[in-house]
Amino acid sequence: MCKRLAFEGEADSVSAMTSVLPRTEWWRSAVIYQIYPRSFADSNGDGMGDLLGIRDRLTSLTELGVDAIWLSPFYTSPQRDAGYDVADYCDVDPLFGTLDDFDSMTARAHELGLRVIVDLVPNHSSSDHRWFQEALAAAPGSNERARYMFRDGRGESGELPPNNWESVFGGRAWTRVTNADGTPGQWYLHLFDTTQPDFDWSNPWVRRQFEDILRFWLDRGVDGFRVDVAHGMIKANGLPDWTAPVAGGSMGGAAAELAASRAPFWAQDGVHEIYREWREILNSYDGERILAAEAWVDPLTDMAKWVRPDEMHQAFNFPYLETPWAAQQLRAVIDASISAFSAVEAPSTWVLSNHDVVRHASRLALTAENPQGHGIGPKSAGLPIPELGLRRARAATALMLSLPGSAYIYQGEELGLPEVISLPDEARQDPTWFRTNGERYGRDGCRVPIPWEANSPAYGFGPSNASWLPQPADWAPLARDAQGNDSTSTLSLYRHALALRRAHELGTGELEWLETGAETVLGLRNGDVLVYANTGDTAVTLPAGEALLSSGPLGDGELPADTTVWLRA
Repeated sequence: MCKRLAFEGEADSVSAMTSVLPRTEWWRSAVIYQIYPRSFADSNGDGMGDLLGIRDRLTSLTELGVDAIWLSPFYTSPQRDAGYDVADYCDVDPLFGTLDDFDSMTARAHELGLRVIVDLVPNHSSSDHRWFQEALAAAPGSNERARYMFRDGRGESGELPPNNWESVFGGRAWTRVTNADGTPGQWYLHLFDTTQPDFDWSNPWVRRQFEDILRFWLDRGVDGFRVDVAHGMIKANGLPDWTAPVAGGSMGGAAAELAASRAPFWAQDGVHEIYREWREILNSYDGERILAAEAWVDPLTDMAKWVRPDEMHQAFNFPYLETPWAAQQLRAVIDASISAFSAVEAPSTWVLSNHDVVRHASRLALTAENPQGHGIGPKSAGLPIPELGLRRARAATALMLSLPGSAYIYQGEELGLPEVISLPDEARQDPTWFRTNGERYGRDGCRVPIPWEANSPAYGFGPSNASWLPQPADWAPLARDAQGNDSTSTLSLYRHALALRRAHELGTGELEWLETGAETVLGLRNGDVLVYANTGDTAVTLPAGEALLSSGPLGDGELPADTTVWLRA
């Protein structure tokens, strides 16, 4: 049954929207590819991805058509939280290579026209960091202790933590140390794992260290920083007690939960002073270096504060990522996003997947609850149907890449990789799995090393069969070489969409809604491209016109369910 729709020219209502201002800086319209270093490419066969592996595979990303790469942490670390526990901010962990390897990788990226963005983790360090070890060895009230959030406990003998805050990884957010004489000592704050102590950003010494860290990497040629937990760092004066309204995910819950009751350790006004100082440092370098915020903040008008003209350049649009595959909800979040970010002269930064969430090739067909960072578990109901998930993911990507602004792609999504649910329990490494006693899989499923060659060991991930997480036995058809010459493959869809996005200047375009007459179908115009996305379960009619791109096969004059099409206007 094909439902008749009212398309442009047949409806009375056409809603125009203002896009981001027509500015030319590269980051306003860039498509940026996230590399998770341990899972991208392994150069030496030890089963762990590394910087030289990245270097040697960069041509595949220029062929894909992206503008920049963002690398998740590769710094010296005990790897208790996959590198987000940094023990040295100015060196490379031997797992991934050396500083020379980083320089070689960066030089090759720039030679290919790719900009390089690196992760920065300023809210906390590893407990192995020299700064924290010196703090532990020093006395209360010392300059060394003042680097971190050390506090005396409550109760008659300090036996109670300083407040009731809970770690977003579960359990209390305070750990008590033992003095050199064996007596109980002060407590230190860790909003994440006990091995990730929070810095005290009211301390000018901390600020100076991170300014030096910024300059260290800028001097090595990086083009910007993705800032981890960019809504953290500053805590409310007095560290008041606070009880979360609902249980949350690894960033403290969904954005709506955060908005319901602002935690005294998230989104405090003082963070903006830090980013204004950082922006001045970046502005002193040539080449439009950028700051991108991982800020789980809602509503979008609050998130936009992170990207005011004198602060950061981009903020990941997590409300968009969390929106289900439903036309009216997508329209609402797109409206709110463009309105909020345009008001501060910034682009919206669209994203559908990353290293912390269930891959959207599975998530969009998932009915089970999957809190950000926790994922699903062995007892989750309503697990995704792979074919449906991939169909919706392709359609959602085609919609996202048609929107004005910048966009991020997570490694492997261009291959249509699903969330890997069937990992053996003994192979799992995400701390979430252990913290929840096997109730939640955590993030391993989106971090499995990606396939390059269908008939090579470890699918070409490296020169041996080694792979730090096991790859599914049925991934050969998803390998990059297997998809490269198939015009219907997900890889070909991404390549074609990115080429058209660039050719039609969609990233710097202006969005205009087209009324379709159907609640389940989105219609929009961006420049000389018309876009229709059918989020329903029934095919609808399409107007006559040249199809530039389709996320799936089109019927005769029909747009099938879970399909997006671009037409020449």
